[in-house]
Amino acid sequence: MPMVFYSQERIGLFIDGSNLYAAARALGFDIDYKRLLELFASKGRLIRAFYYTALVEDQEYSPIRPLVDWLDYNGYTMVTKPTKEFTDATGRRKIKGNMDIELAIDVMEMAQYLDHVVLFSGDGDFRRLVEAVQRKGVRVTVVSTVRSQPPMVADELRRQADTFVELLELEPAIARAAAAHRDDRQPTEDLG
Repeated sequence: MPMVFYSQERIGLFIDGSNLYAAARALGFDIDYKRLLELFASKGRLIRAFYYTALVEDQEYSPIRPLVDWLDYNGYTMVTKPTKEFTDATGRRKIKGNMDIELAIDVMEMAQYLDHVVLFSGDGDFRRLVEAVQRKGVRVTVVSTVRSQPPMVADELRRQADTFVELLELEPAIARAAAAHRDDRQPTEDLG
């Protein structure tokens, strides 16, 4: 389905960082976040682009830190929180860093200033959020993928959205060049 935007529309991007990274990786490309911002800025009045990710604290070096810093200096509003470490039922150490609540609160708070929310996530938990902002008169586009194995977007989220955009169809506009030999190269959200 093609992206439908209106030139005077106030647009907000809400990017579930780990979800978008996993979707792009499953499709075999890296996202050029500068190009992604330019693409949506060309569609209307881009009010804000939020990027959500959890950070592992108490690490000498976090592989995601360079990306977080780059995004912060290049037009994105960063929303981060420390990950939580716990032991699961089998005794294995796990790291958890869910940003769903932060994203949902920001969408609800920003809804009155936006005409169009673009949600970069396939998480079915966001269906009720999408429904709630639609009741406020805001259109919602969900960007994720059904082309990966398994698909990375929940069917109920796709159905609730006004428009679903297949991430693979955006690849020509937002993918990083394979051999990016530029000085402004941005890091990726490669957590290992």
